[in-house]
Amino acid sequence: MTGFDNIEHASLTDVGVRRSHNQDHHGVVLARDEKQWRGKGHFFVVADGMGAHAVCELASELAVGIIPHTFAKHVQQGPASALRKAFSEANASIHARGQQNREFEGMGTTTTALLLRPEGAWIGHVGDSRAYRIRDGQIEQLSFDHSLVWEYARRHNLDPEGVEGIPSNVIIRSLGPEPLVQVDVEGPHPLKNGDVFVLCSDGLSGQVTDHELGAIASMLPPHEACRLLVDLANLRGGPDNITVQIIRIGNSGKGPLENKRPRYQSFPWSLGALFLGAICAGGAAILTYTEHSGGVLLFLLAALLIGVGLIGLILDYLKERERSVGEDDHPPLRVYRKVSCRVEKPLLDRLIKAAQSLKVRAVDKHWDADWGSYEHHQQLADKHLHEKDVSGAFTEYCRATRVLLEALHRQRNKEEVFQPVWDKG
Repeated sequence: MTGFDNIEHASLTDVGVRRSHNQDHHGVVLARDEKQWRGKGHFFVVADGMGAHAVCELASELAVGIIPHTFAKHVQQGPASALRKAFSEANASIHARGQQNREFEGMGTTTTALLLRPEGAWIGHVGDSRAYRIRDGQIEQLSFDHSLVWEYARRHNLDPEGVEGIPSNVIIRSLGPEPLVQVDVEGPHPLKNGDVFVLCSDGLSGQVTDHELGAIASMLPPHEACRLLVDLANLRGGPDNITVQIIRIGNSGKGPLENKRPRYQSFPWSLGALFLGAICAGGAAILTYTEHSGGVLLFLLAALLIGVGLIGLILDYLKERERSVGEDDHPPLRVYRKVSCRVEKPLLDRLIKAAQSLKVRAVDKHWDADWGSYEHHQQLADKHLHEKDVSGAFTEYCRATRVLLEALHRQRNKEEVFQPVWDKG
């Protein structure tokens, strides 16, 4: 099954541990049928507001509301053009709102959008919220962080992770503060069955490593992965709002995602017309040779069919040529960072250690945990370990850990500062 109904997705946002207001917003606009899938596609967006809490809440809310709507209005001009116009209109609206009220001056928001259509995935992006793709055991960052650190690293050809002495939270490009903004639009990244896309605010990417994010998002269903990732970010202090969207393409298989056309479009009508024309021409020749009537009419029909077939072949050639030219016009697709996210023993060992530490805390603090469910997943994990199935053990340990994290969430005092239980690798 391919097309508009071939995805599984989930979204989650959380205020975090140290913030009083959630300044993130996110949105999902799905195609309702095959026609909309081929036209508008599926649209996902995450925005992280900047400024005083009321101001940035408004900025991110405006971005999430305006961008999908404006994109849909201009999609006939092509996805790249429509994405740029959508982001530019959102920027103009947020900037105008900031100019109307001194208290709103300078308000802004990061925004990252993912568009899925038959030809592939498109990314629209401003700021340091991120878009990832997980494929074949690799997690790839498809968006460039518009931060001082990343810009410095780009200019000096360095790894952003190794840059020191520069504040990590300085954003150099966002929607709203300036009347005009440069928008990154890239795509289409071809789709493949099994691809997983992740959009998130820096409240998640700042607390969870790419390796962990990729492993969890690829091994768990999207709704489970979203919840565990948010809990993990909070477990490590939750200093910021956390928003994540996970989109999985297809259910199984490793081949390219098919882009099936309706049967009437797939049938080679031009060749069929030529074939029928040749048959009619042969029949006309036989009728003429045997001096039967109808030969002239059959010749005329043959000429018409052959003419239609030739015209069809010419049109098919022109369409294919136009498609090839359009593909050549796309700039090379960029992956800004790529790391392995395969589930290996060191990652599993850290998760087991975290689960054990949480269990000790849960028992000591008398948390109201679902111990039956915990033991069930623990036993399944041990069975997978005995069978040397590291991926299966990781999945079940994640689920066992989630049971304890749910209990922690119910008990948590927002004023308490939690030390990381699952340390970063």
